[in-house]
Amino acid sequence: MEYITFKKSNCKNCHKCIRHCPVKSIRFSGNQANVIPEECILCGECFVACPQGAKDIVDETEIVSVLLRGDAPVYASVAPSFLSYFEGVGINSLKDALIKLGFTDVEETAIGATIVKREYERLLQEGVQDIIITSCCHTVNLLVEKYYPQLINCLAPVITPMHAHCDDIKRRHPEAKTVFIGPCLSKKDEAAMANVDAALTFDEINSMFKKAGIVPEKAMDNSQHSLARIFPTSGGVLGTLSYRNPDYIYLTIDGVENCIAALDDIARGGVHRCFIEMSSCAGSCIRGPLMRKNKVSPLRGYRATFAYAGKDDFEVSQPPQQRLSDAHPSINLHKLSPSTAQIEEVLHKMGKTSPADELNCGTCGYDTCREKAAAVVQGKAEIDMCLPYLMEKSERFTDTILDNIPNGILVVNDSFEVQQLNRAAMKMMHVNNRSDVLGEPLIRIMDPSDFVLASENIRRIRNKRDYYAEFDSYLEVTIVSDSKSDNLIGIFRDVTDEENARKSHDALSRQTIETADRVVDKQMRIVQEIASLLGETAAETKIALTKLKESIDHDNHQ
Repeated sequence: MEYITFKKSNCKNCHKCIRHCPVKSIRFSGNQANVIPEECILCGECFVACPQGAKDIVDETEIVSVLLRGDAPVYASVAPSFLSYFEGVGINSLKDALIKLGFTDVEETAIGATIVKREYERLLQEGVQDIIITSCCHTVNLLVEKYYPQLINCLAPVITPMHAHCDDIKRRHPEAKTVFIGPCLSKKDEAAMANVDAALTFDEINSMFKKAGIVPEKAMDNSQHSLARIFPTSGGVLGTLSYRNPDYIYLTIDGVENCIAALDDIARGGVHRCFIEMSSCAGSCIRGPLMRKNKVSPLRGYRATFAYAGKDDFEVSQPPQQRLSDAHPSINLHKLSPSTAQIEEVLHKMGKTSPADELNCGTCGYDTCREKAAAVVQGKAEIDMCLPYLMEKSERFTDTILDNIPNGILVVNDSFEVQQLNRAAMKMMHVNNRSDVLGEPLIRIMDPSDFVLASENIRRIRNKRDYYAEFDSYLEVTIVSDSKSDNLIGIFRDVTDEENARKSHDALSRQTIETADRVVDKQMRIVQEIASLLGETAAETKIALTKLKESIDHDNHQ
C-alpha cells in the first residue's frame, strides 16, 4: 500500500524530495515526482522536505471512525512522544479527550517498550548475537530488509513496542480493536503487518479532535512514572537498560544518513560485539516526520519527556518469548543494475563526455552524475533533470538564435558589465573572443553614456544613429530595459553603408543643383541678349545674332 499521497498540481519540478530521499525511491516522470512504494523505507523525508505540500501522509481517520462506531471496544496505544506534540497535556488529559472521541480505553505504548527492552536485556545476557541492532524503528527494519539483506541477522529478532503493546492489549481483551497514535509514517505499514487495526499520526488524531470540538485539557497529570517513556529520545533505549553485558560496546545512531553509513561499515566487516540503538530520525521519535513538519520544539519535547519519565519500569507481566519474536524477511527489490555502457550512453546524451564534465552538483537529487545516469536507465529519472545540461542546452539554443540575427545584441547588467553579446555585435565592435569581454565593464568596448541615460530613464534610446569613432562605423542603437533581470539590452544595426550611400546621394544632388543653376544662368543671358536686340536695325540684328551664335558656340566648346 502507498502511504504517501501525491498532489500533482503542487509538484513544481524542484527535485527537493529526490535530494532528501536517502534511498532515491522516487521516480521522476513527466515533470512529476512519484514515490516508488516497493523501494520506499517510509522515512518521511520527502514529506518533510516538500516545500509545496505535494506530499502528504495517507489519512486513516475514516477507518478509525468506522472502528469507533462498531460494537468492539477500541483501545488506543499512545506513543510517549505525545508530550512533544500535545505540549502541556498529560496522559490522563489525553485519555479523557480520546474517550470523548469514542475510545474505550487509552494506554501508553511505553508499556510495550518495557516489554521490548526486557527482551533486549535477555539477548545481551545470552551474548550469542554478535551485533545487535534495535528493531524498534520500522524504517530501520525496512532499510536493512530492502537494502542490506546480508545484515538481517544483526537486527534484534524482537517485535516493536507498538506491536508488543497492542498484542498485550488483545491478550488481556481478546475482543478489542487497537489503534496506535504516534509521530511516525512507517507505523502505518507496520500496523498492516502486525496485530494492529490502524495507525494514526498525531496530526490525524488532532484533526479528529477539532472536528468533534474536543480540546485536550492542559494538565500535566501523571498517576504513574515510567522509565520507558524516554524510548522516543535519542539514546532512550540504552537509557532504560538495567543490564549491560560488558563484552559489548553500546552506541546510539540516529538519522537515516548516519544509519546507512553505519550499515555500510558493518557490511564491510571488522565490527563486532556492538549493541546499536538505531533510529531513522535524527533525534529519534521526538523528531519524527510530523514533529519536523509542524516545527515542534525539540528542546521542550525532550525536557517534557524526561520530566514525565520515572526511574522505574511499568509493572507489566512479560509475555512468553515466542510471542515477542520477529523474523525479519529479506525483501528483493528486483532493481535493474545498469551496465557501464548504458551509463556512459546516458552521460554522453547529457553532454558529459569526460570525467571533467561530471560536476556532481547534486541539483538533480543524486549525489553523482553516474548515479543520475543509472536512474535514467532504470526509468526513475529523466535526462532533463540535470541543471547544467539544461542550462547548456538553453544557452546553445539562445546562442544559435542570437548568433544568426543580423543585428548586434549587447546585454549589460545594472553595474554596466557585459553579460552577453552575439556574433554580429562582436563583428561591429571588433571583439575577437566573447570571453575577453564577458563580465568586463562596458567602457572597455564603447562609451556607456547611452546605457547610463537609458537605465536612469533620462532618455529613451530608440533608433539613434551615431558615428562611433572607435569602430569607424555608423550604428543605429535601441536600448531597452528588462526589469525582471535588471539588465539593459542594446540592439545595434550597422548603417555605415546606408550613411555612405546617403552622403554620396547628397553630393550628387548638390552637383546636379549647381549644374542646373549654371544652365539656367546661361539661358537667361541668352534670353536677355535676344530681347535687347529686338529693337535694332536688321543689319545690326544680323551682326548681333552672328555674334550671339559665335558666343554660344564658344560657350558650348568650353
